[in-house]
Amino acid sequence: MQLFVAELVQQATDVSMMVNGNKTKELLIGSAIKDPPPPVNLGGMLVERVTTLQLMGVHVASDLKWSQHIDAIRAKAASRLHFLKQLKRSDARCDDLLYFYVTVIRTVLEYACPVWKLQSHRHTDEGIEITAAQSDARHFPGQRLYTMSLIKARLETLESRRNQLTKRFFQRSVLPETSCLHYLLLDKRDSSVTDRLRHPRNFETIKSRTVKFQNSLILYLVHYLKTLILLLMFSFV
Repeated sequence: MQLFVAELVQQATDVSMMVNGNKTKELLIGSAIKDPPPPVNLGGMLVERVTTLQLMGVHVASDLKWSQHIDAIRAKAASRLHFLKQLKRSDARCDDLLYFYVTVIRTVLEYACPVWKLQSHRHTDEGIEITAAQSDARHFPGQRLYTMSLIKARLETLESRRNQLTKRFFQRSVLPETSCLHYLLLDKRDSSVTDRLRHPRNFETIKSRTVKFQNSLILYLVHYLKTLILLLMFSFV
């Protein structure tokens, strides 16, 4: 790892850039945690070793669990509900309240959802939506009529939105052979076999011993690939 860091620093120097040691963190994953390697030196400074870090707005933990990230986005979304209530007290129109919710609050609950959505707790997240709905009783009657409120507002459930974003990511960033993530896909099954099946799976299946691996993005989407194709075909009808 020290050799890789030295090479990175040299590449940055060659293009007149500088690697900031104060902002560089080291995250150990898997078996490396039990038998940690020597600390990494960057420009005479030891790189801080952490158990979690924030990368492009996503909290990544050394155990690859998403509890901390989910808690963080829930807290962030909940804090923005305060401003929604302030708008309601200012007699803002229902359309303006709805626009604020969709653009300011719901985007937080959807950001990078293909990475962590399978580990989230749907009912707790929808609790934030219900609280937002109750901010304007004229437009959203309350928790019991939550589904009807979404219909009136012409909104989909948070779970449905996350599923759509995850499937879109799979279609655009994993399925194409030119994608840098395409190699993560499992081997395709023989078409001479799948063509004779009523409910074929286009990719080989793999057994998973842990729920974490079973709920990983690629395995989840490969399992529902047939549904993805059907939905895509239906959208063109």
